[in-house]
Amino acid sequence: MQLIDGKKISAEIKEEIAQEVARIKQGGGKIPHLAAILVGHDGGSETYVANKVKSCEEVGFKSTLIRYEDNVTEKELLAKVNELNNNTDIDGFIVQLPLPKHIDENKIIEAINPEKDVDGFHPVNVGRMSIGLPSFVSATPAGIVELLKRYNIETSGKHCVVIGRSNIVGRPVSILLSQKSKHGDATVTVCHSRTKNLKEICLQADIIIAAIGIPEFVKADMVKEGAIVIDVGTTRVKSDLTKSGYKLKGDVDFENVAPKCSYITPVPGGVGLMTIVSLLLNTLKAAKKEVF
Repeated sequence: MQLIDGKKISAEIKEEIAQEVARIKQGGGKIPHLAAILVGHDGGSETYVANKVKSCEEVGFKSTLIRYEDNVTEKELLAKVNELNNNTDIDGFIVQLPLPKHIDENKIIEAINPEKDVDGFHPVNVGRMSIGLPSFVSATPAGIVELLKRYNIETSGKHCVVIGRSNIVGRPVSILLSQKSKHGDATVTVCHSRTKNLKEICLQADIIIAAIGIPEFVKADMVKEGAIVIDVGTTRVKSDLTKSGYKLKGDVDFENVAPKCSYITPVPGGVGLMTIVSLLLNTLKAAKKEVF
């Protein structure tokens, strides 16, 4: 069993980005600028956005954090999105999800200029990604594919089972892995909470991507010997063993599943770290006008 080390790979990619930014700076070019809008004080969102800001500093990007209380109106938020769309100094920006219930997330996502949509959630980017055109691919699926690529894990002709059908992870990663490409060409089955015979389907999988959001959902009896398991789950559960009183749990019962795997991602230290570097890569592409 080999651990897929997201910490190591993300550090390598950050170093590559930092070198590219240094070259841009040396040539008198524009430094990439990422902005983030954070609404309210959700613990997970606060941590994630803080990590994004820190990562921008590490690679030499400019970053701007715009904060609102959770009583901000949809109209105010849309006005800010429009302002960022028209700000030529900002190459890409994200609106951190989830948003408060009184705000229509889809309306906000659709208001973002696709050329600055470094989260890859806009229908234009999703559509372009689906038919294999250059696009901003949402960060977690892009990070998963990058991990498989950097560990030289063969996907061509393999049976990949994706557990979870969200627009942020499950659907896009299933499309990327099934596409005709060097790091695709897999036969992909998308499963979800209504799937019958889930255990039997998972036992056929060469690669399992668990993105269902239920801690330790994937058990050892669902995984065949030698399978590759990518755990996307990050649920905070109460724990007496940590200072914070919480522990991050993945969607896979790691302790019992890991011995059966050829490769597996840990939580934390796996896919989560790749999500942030994928966002940085998208911002770099936006700054260099490589997509549109």
